[in-house]
Amino acid sequence: MRLSILLLGALAVLQGIPASAQPVLIAQGKSRDFARSLAPYVVSPQHVVDLMLEMADLKPGETLYDLGSGDGRILITAAQHFRARAVGIEIEDALAKSSEQRIAGMGLQNQIRVIHADCRTVDLAPADVVTMYLMTESNASLRPQLEKSLRNGARVVSHDYKVPGWKANREERAEAYAHGHMIYLYVMPPRK
Repeated sequence: MRLSILLLGALAVLQGIPASAQPVLIAQGKSRDFARSLAPYVVSPQHVVDLMLEMADLKPGETLYDLGSGDGRILITAAQHFRARAVGIEIEDALAKSSEQRIAGMGLQNQIRVIHADCRTVDLAPADVVTMYLMTESNASLRPQLEKSLRNGARVVSHDYKVPGWKANREERAEAYAHGHMIYLYVMPPRK
């Protein structure tokens, strides 16, 4: 895992990706939560966030859950531009606290809540939309929870990594710098 994180950062530098868009990673030795994490912390570019929420057809008053909410940019965009309620689930304590402070500084604390927890332990039933930027294996491990919790018509949007065993309702490529980002939209079917 550590080697893949180092390679990801080196690849970003070699591809000429601006520093603002490069992966922001938490050093293994400084995070007691890292071992339980479903993915390293990598920032989604803002245009990718916008496309994710547009593809989800997020509506005012709906509730979005962001699994691994990081710096809160998806939450903030959902609240500011889509007038939605947003809940971020973040396992890393420092990220959860800093995003809470950023949200409070913007006066959005009545629309956004950040929960410091492992997303595998949180009830996702209230979500109309779930966003995630996790790895394929993590998406696979969350699939049973998503299928059990989410109601018919709820949307799941995944950045770069598919949910194994699901067929995307829509796929879009967002071009950025030296490479593109894939966005996958899934609409939950009726429960069997």
